[in-house]
Amino acid sequence: MFSVITVSDTCSNGTATDISGPHLVSLVKTKLNPSADVHYVVVPDEIEIIKQSLIYAVDVLRVNAVFTTGGTGFAPRDVTPEATKAVISKEAPQLALAMTLKSLEKTKFAVLSRAICGVRNRTLIVNFPGSKKAVEECFLSIVDVVPHMLQLLSDDIPKVRETHKKVQSDEGAEHVHVCPHATGKGGEDRNSPFPMIDVDEAVKTILESITSKSSPKKQFSRVNIPPFRASIKDGYALKSIGGKGVKRVVGYVAAGSGIIGDNFNIDECYKINTGAPVPEQADAVIQIEDTKLISADNDIERIVEILADPSPNLDIRSIGSDLRMAEEVFQYHFPVDAAQKSLLASIGEPLAVDKLKVVIISTGDELVHPYEDSNQATSIEGKIYDSNTTMLVQLLRQFGFNEEQCELHQLVVRDEYESLRKEVKVLTGVAHAIICTGGVSMGDKDFVKPVLKDLGYDLKFGRVNMKPGKPFTFANKEKTLFFGLPGNPVSAFVTFHLFALPALRKYLASINEAPCVLAKCILPKISVELLTENYELDPRPEFARATVISKNNKLYARITGKQVSSRLKSIVEADVLLHMPVRSSYKTTVTKGECLIASSLRADFISAYE
Repeated sequence: MFSVITVSDTCSNGTATDISGPHLVSLVKTKLNPSADVHYVVVPDEIEIIKQSLIYAVDVLRVNAVFTTGGTGFAPRDVTPEATKAVISKEAPQLALAMTLKSLEKTKFAVLSRAICGVRNRTLIVNFPGSKKAVEECFLSIVDVVPHMLQLLSDDIPKVRETHKKVQSDEGAEHVHVCPHATGKGGEDRNSPFPMIDVDEAVKTILESITSKSSPKKQFSRVNIPPFRASIKDGYALKSIGGKGVKRVVGYVAAGSGIIGDNFNIDECYKINTGAPVPEQADAVIQIEDTKLISADNDIERIVEILADPSPNLDIRSIGSDLRMAEEVFQYHFPVDAAQKSLLASIGEPLAVDKLKVVIISTGDELVHPYEDSNQATSIEGKIYDSNTTMLVQLLRQFGFNEEQCELHQLVVRDEYESLRKEVKVLTGVAHAIICTGGVSMGDKDFVKPVLKDLGYDLKFGRVNMKPGKPFTFANKEKTLFFGLPGNPVSAFVTFHLFALPALRKYLASINEAPCVLAKCILPKISVELLTENYELDPRPEFARATVISKNNKLYARITGKQVSSRLKSIVEADVLLHMPVRSSYKTTVTKGECLIASSLRADFISAYE
């Protein structure tokens, strides 16, 4: 069990909303123990109340660790460190040092934090800063060692020995740790010269390279809807002043008919269909269910009895009641979807969108077109069908980048420096985006990065700390964004969803002079419970493909078999990408029942209901 305490006068009195505390609760669950109970409380910046809250969490609730957020600075009411010092029996200064060193990588103002870390009884107490961003940075800087510290505090000797054994031995050698900051220096050092950056940093870097509009692009109506008074029901149009009773049917009004301007008596009526224009002299419609047929001639109604009292404007849609002329119809979001298109159609406006120009390049001497010659791949040794191009084209179309909004081209380029350079040079400044698969790793024929440098691209990054997709590369020049996806099809699939798709959504909005909300760019995230019995973790954050099943309105995920980056079959039944935690000395697997965050790959992300 854990405790999270937010220290804030404004959050305590309700004049501000606590963001850091709930985020810290989420970090505890996702990074330490998904099934843990987390006691959460907000208290004011009062030293005695903070002390009492710490003592209650440790001595009464007997939690394993208490994490506070807020009150660690130099403001007069920042007293969290003083309250913490008063209740702990041992300090843990190196934890505070680790947090400070990590924060100093981001800002020099990290030296102003006075966070205290220590122990009371068998409970760890850690002070974090007050901002959500700083909380996450500091938490992640110590999260790998916290479980072992909790083992020591609880005197769990078997687990302590197991951790020491893993640290000191070569056990699990297949999961060799690759330092994200290790870069090649040339000569015998054959590491990539590009540092590995985090997934979130990669997404941020890509999206920041696209100019964002602040003013929304709005669509206004040039017509009234409805353009005439329209009947809401199938029934009879009449004058409400005539009340109920027997009336003579003097005409019939169908949808699409002209507006009848003739006057008629209060004991007369018109039979009318839903959506038809109400006669000018009528002010009410009585539905068929509230009438009785008295007489008819050759199926033409002559006399009806009105059984309900009519009232003015009964069951009549007034002119412009749905949408008035010059009224705002909607604010554009891109790609323009079915709802926006239908509204445009309703006001007689065509879809007018500046198209995003996208070129898909597959690199590789081994690639052959999948449909040109059914025997080609098997008759020519060493050849394989090109699946990446088909996959990327279909994904773009699936996510709304259709012919109306996206001009799409595709080509296959041989593994030759000059061939690739020639194609990229021609496209630079013309295409909005080049999505290239293959050629981004460390092989003799991986020419993408040298070509980009040669052509003067600003190469933002060349590796991402993730699995699959580590060699993903992003660069830009003039108006062209270059997405270097790995050649393995699953790696291309994952990196397209995480990096290329959000950028294309924002870019399409940008060239159409409309803003784009970040939450609408990235894949939506959901919480799922793992059904797979046991899954071995990797030293890198992994995005495993999984099928989602709904049971009693709760979502569960089952990993789609072997997760090798070349195994395209793993995406066939994939509804989501599971965000797997990083392998560490204290956590090497995830097991059935653990809660995980998942990125939904599509709207219909549930494969089965049980």
